[in-house]
Amino acid sequence: MAAGYLEILRARHATRLLVGTLVGRLPNATAAIAIVLFVRAEGGTYSLAGALAAVYGVANAVGQPVLGRLVDLHGQPRVQLPAALASALAMTAFAFTGTGLLGLSYAAVALAGLFTPPLEGGLRALWPSVLRREEQVHTAYAMDAVAQEVMFTVGPLLVTLCVSLWSAQAAVVVLSVLGVLGALSVVVSAPSRAWRSAPREAHWLGALRSPGLVALLAAFLFIGMALGSITVAAVPYADDHGGDAVYGWMMAALGLGALVGGTVYGARQWAGAPERRLRVLVAFLAVCYLPLMLMPGAVAMVALTALAGVFLAPAIACAFVIVDRHAPSGTVTEAFSWLVTTFTVGASVGTGLAGPVVEAGGALWGFVVPGAAGAVSWLVLAATGRVLAAPVRGAVVAASSENDPNRAVEPRFSSGDRA
Repeated sequence: MAAGYLEILRARHATRLLVGTLVGRLPNATAAIAIVLFVRAEGGTYSLAGALAAVYGVANAVGQPVLGRLVDLHGQPRVQLPAALASALAMTAFAFTGTGLLGLSYAAVALAGLFTPPLEGGLRALWPSVLRREEQVHTAYAMDAVAQEVMFTVGPLLVTLCVSLWSAQAAVVVLSVLGVLGALSVVVSAPSRAWRSAPREAHWLGALRSPGLVALLAAFLFIGMALGSITVAAVPYADDHGGDAVYGWMMAALGLGALVGGTVYGARQWAGAPERRLRVLVAFLAVCYLPLMLMPGAVAMVALTALAGVFLAPAIACAFVIVDRHAPSGTVTEAFSWLVTTFTVGASVGTGLAGPVVEAGGALWGFVVPGAAGAVSWLVLAATGRVLAAPVRGAVVAASSENDPNRAVEPRFSSGDRA
């Protein structure tokens, strides 16, 4: 199982790019948790916490494809690092001003979300220039999804550790500093400095002119909604079963379950169309959300939360391959950024919806939301099956590919991006 991953990590620059991207994305990955805990520490309500997290997510959703398109046009260093600095400064301002002035709080989290650098899409654009074969790139996508779950496992624990040792304010500041350091590590690397996007056809829709990509994004909107609603619904449950420590373990278990599922999924090459495989994975994902409504004791609930995450990373890894198949030439960073954006919008809608639902009906009704959202995601994939299965374009054969040491002709990756 480990052989394929070790082959990727032994490639020059691969480990640095992966680790730097994960550290750089920590502020974004833990923003909802950090904002919820910070608002609670300031004496705010669940609705305010959910609303601020939703504003951050919506701003992030707007910024990701815009910054992704700028990366495709101008390269990674000129966009990623300034964006990381701006986002960190805005989040730090939020930490020091608190929630006393609501207008300032909303403005700070909006700017922090808007300028979050598209490191995730940038990494996937870099893989074809770092690795030698297409199957290695697909393995890297799976490893990428697994590594994200390490971050989603460690991130909540890091937030709750900072809160326990210092304060919620300190947690927000520490995460912001780590985000800048991670982005800096990526953008000064040779692959990031050398990378250039493939030629692109000028079109105002950019990556969104691909119908298959739009269908995929619609499905992942609801998967994001399910994940975001769990983040909020788990808070009142934890308050009744042990407090912040239980909440941290539940969030970590969600990431741990996805880590295990993604590791097993990425250990083999899968035959057949990824579009059909994604429908099966999302069906299992939706079913595994349902047991959360049982709300047993803390230990059992942590186990059920881990189960709810098992099919998340495999679904994400499969979606990466589909994005690569459907992204128009020269829009790879933007296309992956749209996936991040849609997932973030869904998570933001989920947090915003779960807050009032929890206040009206308690944690039980909060846990109804992810099951319903997962079911709708599967319905979207089933309804758009023909669009997703339609080929975007034929394989492009490139002679003298720099990734082929024998200079043999080979099918180009659909992203078409090389350093």
